[in-house]
Amino acid sequence: MSTNTADAPFAAPADQYESRRLRRSADDRMLGGVAGGIARYLDIDVTIVRVAIVALTLLTGTTAALYIAAWLLIPADGDDQSVAAAWIARRRNR
Repeated sequence: MSTNTADAPFAAPADQYESRRLRRSADDRMLGGVAGGIARYLDIDVTIVRVAIVALTLLTGTTAALYIAAWLLIPADGDDQSVAAAWIARRRNR
């Protein structure tokens, strides 16, 4: 048995990784599209992600800060840069 045959079930095409990038959703957007983007990335319903975010916020209180950080660091659909990266680039170009 060759290694190519043994590894074939675990090999994934390069396009699959490229299409599965974490982006803020423009379609499933309530606040910043973070929950919609995470749900699309994990291939689960967006309601589950939103309920998890609310539950973790009520239990720990820190999830709201993480949501804001995700909004700043995860690029939106169709954008090359995140909000934070674009802000830093504008500051450098002054």
